[in-house]
Amino acid sequence: MTGWAWAALALYGIWLLSAFGVRTLIQRRRTGDSGFRGLSGTPGSASWWAGVLFVVALLGAAAAPAATLAGLPVLVNEAPAVHGPGAVIALLGVAGTLVAQRAMGASWRVGVDQAEHTTLVRGGPFAHVRNPIFTAMAVTGLGLTLMVPNAPALASLTALVIAVELQVRVVEEPYLRAVHGPAYLDYAATAGRFLPGIGRLRAEATKDAP
Repeated sequence: MTGWAWAALALYGIWLLSAFGVRTLIQRRRTGDSGFRGLSGTPGSASWWAGVLFVVALLGAAAAPAATLAGLPVLVNEAPAVHGPGAVIALLGVAGTLVAQRAMGASWRVGVDQAEHTTLVRGGPFAHVRNPIFTAMAVTGLGLTLMVPNAPALASLTALVIAVELQVRVVEEPYLRAVHGPAYLDYAATAGRFLPGIGRLRAEATKDAP
């Protein structure tokens, strides 16, 4: 099982370095801005908890394989039919994260600045899904959990899913509605929230929305 733990740790490190480290350097070089906006909302608010849970998820994803290497038992041991597909899923998630980030271009951000006006991205994977980066992050988390299925991995994945739901529904969608108005509502009626065709805003809702 230690082999899968080392593989998960290495894969997570590559994802973290490329999705945040390299992406930040590219963003700063192209725009002069790192793209990081950090936590939003007052402590204890839903938006604040979204940021906190993201941090918990990121730390937990590293702690899970480390815990297995330290001797913590896994829920499913030596099961290539579980660990192998998990590695494939994680690789797809890593690739999906990078593709979606590239599609965002100069609009890529970590967090939201309510006073900022960024371009509404509708091309590439965003033509079908409004939040493909978050979808890819969840896929990566699922794959890593299958590679090392222990309690910290499950806790990390749970924290990630809750964080994504809060960030999208409480922070980003209201912000995009306010900044882009009818353009965002029209877009949201055609693109799913996390998966194609699922979570689209109904046409009636977009017409009635202020």
